[in-house]
Amino acid sequence: MTSSETGGTAWRALRHRNFALFFTGQGLSLCGTWMQSLAQAWLVYRLTGSPFLLGLVEFAGRAPILAFSLVGGLLADRWPRHRVMLATQVLSLVQAATLAALTLSGHITIEWILALATLLGIINAVDVPVRQSFVGDLVPRADIPSAIGLNASAFNGARVIGPSVAGLLVVTVGEGLCFLLNALSYLIVIGCLAAMRVRKTARTAPAGAIRFLAEGLRYAWHTPHVRALLALITVLSLAAVPYSTLLPVFAGEILKTGANGLGLLMASTGVGALAGAFQIARRGTVRGLGSYIAGAVVLYGAGLLALAYSTTLWISLPALVAVGFGMITSLAGTNTLLQSLAPDDLRGRVMSLYAMVALGFATFGSLLAGAGATYLGAPLTVAAGGLITLASAAFFWSALPAIRRHVRENRLLPPDELAAP
Repeated sequence: MTSSETGGTAWRALRHRNFALFFTGQGLSLCGTWMQSLAQAWLVYRLTGSPFLLGLVEFAGRAPILAFSLVGGLLADRWPRHRVMLATQVLSLVQAATLAALTLSGHITIEWILALATLLGIINAVDVPVRQSFVGDLVPRADIPSAIGLNASAFNGARVIGPSVAGLLVVTVGEGLCFLLNALSYLIVIGCLAAMRVRKTARTAPAGAIRFLAEGLRYAWHTPHVRALLALITVLSLAAVPYSTLLPVFAGEILKTGANGLGLLMASTGVGALAGAFQIARRGTVRGLGSYIAGAVVLYGAGLLALAYSTTLWISLPALVAVGFGMITSLAGTNTLLQSLAPDDLRGRVMSLYAMVALGFATFGSLLAGAGATYLGAPLTVAAGGLITLASAAFFWSALPAIRRHVRENRLLPPDELAAP
């Protein structure tokens, strides 16, 4: 990697006050989000012992993103993103507080978990594309790689801290306290959002919404880099990302490490993901980022294969470090390219498509993973995902020459970067 590719500090986006507030609030709140994720997965497994229901809860949480993320993109391009984010964070607080109250009072059931997971999915269907495109409002375009990389770093730093703390709390005091702490963490991000000084931007009313959405779909289909990147993330969402649904099975049945072991497995993924996010943040340009993404997907697939055939914790942990690095590098790298190359007035809709394939399509992957683990076993299911991931890297690599031609011909980047991605 050349100096121009890593030019500038990874932290340069923090020079901007609004992004610094966003980064602080999101980083702390995400620790609570990951605590809730682990505690909920363990609660489902403790109540039911069913891999299929683990997948079904994941499906309930992600299906609304598939159904409604395009609406989130419309809101992101037509309504004030700052205000929409405040609303989604308040609703997320209410969801977490309800889950905490039901669990702590002993009234929680799998039906309540499914209903509340669905509610959170609906909230996230709006929040994710708005939040992703809002990052681009907080920094100049030149600092977008730093902002996205740091945002991913916060997400994955929380992936290390949150599950580790949650694993201890679940063993000592139960899942309910994890849900309560997550609810309280939303107060921090709401406070940081309220403290921002956001310049008001004139936005037209969302009249002709169908035509407005169709414009975004046409852009995605007819633009080579958008089409290839979204296709890659679609395959990863269906075949690779759902490995996380089965981690409770690996911890409970294969490695026999319990909730503490599940926390270590999730934290190991976070360590690798954090390293990958910092690599994206350090980049001073998107030059060569396409090739870097392809290599990361290869590492992702290899890590999944190592996890699938591991029977000891000390092999599984480094395998998940590789999985985390490959996963976040491919996701954050794709996010960076999409936001760096998209016109400002289409960024919300592009990011809604990204959210739909990155999170929404994983709904079907979670169901497939749960069903596969039920009938074929968790190791074979994860191994199949690893092989498909390796194949997707080869297809994406073959698309890179056409992407580079399109970027050069349409001058989507400054002259010194026109060889990218």
